[in-house]
Amino acid sequence: MKRLVILTGAGMSAESGIKTFRDSGGLWEEYDVTEVATPMAWHKNRDLVLRFYNERRRQLESCNPNDGHRGLAALEKNFDVQIITQNVDDLHERAGSTKILHLHGELTKARSTSDKNLVYDIGYRDINPGDLCEKGSQLRPHIVWFGEDVPMMDEAVRLTSEADIFVVVGSSLNVYPAAGLINYAPKNASLWLIDPNDVAVPNLRNVKIIREGASEGVRLLIEKLLLF
Repeated sequence: MKRLVILTGAGMSAESGIKTFRDSGGLWEEYDVTEVATPMAWHKNRDLVLRFYNERRRQLESCNPNDGHRGLAALEKNFDVQIITQNVDDLHERAGSTKILHLHGELTKARSTSDKNLVYDIGYRDINPGDLCEKGSQLRPHIVWFGEDVPMMDEAVRLTSEADIFVVVGSSLNVYPAAGLINYAPKNASLWLIDPNDVAVPNLRNVKIIREGASEGVRLLIEKLLLF
């Protein structure tokens, strides 16, 4: 089977009702990202940060995968599919995809503030002040905040470098280091971009563009890939 690596961004989940701060002038669900998605925010107002992610978790519970998510899962019948996602939702999992690397963390998990290796599945439950890990430290969202290292980036680069086909779905290619992944795809790899908006792509790469949203774009992608 050909190795199909897919990088998904916020546009992948937009049709499921999950918004991104880039859609609203630097606000994320009416919150300034610097107040809720940075290490400084955590130290400044821990209660606000916890409340923000608790709200996001409750919202996620009511959202469902869209046809784009389901289409990518269905591609596993014909390809060795690896999804690398910038999204922190669990919609790829719920759609049936089996190999997913979360670059920016997972909303349905919490981790210790004293030991980053202590990660807990919490589903859609709240994290409250006073909720502690087994070492006695406050739990925080298992999210890579702006200004933090992206620990899964090396693995994402490795996976991309082995791709026969590399697809970007719903990413503005503005958030680094994830935006640079396309540069690690092999020179002979088939490159695709699905997005309804204008997205700047590397000038030296031959990228086939499908200017559609996630669901329709993935449908068209499947038609084209199955002709390979």
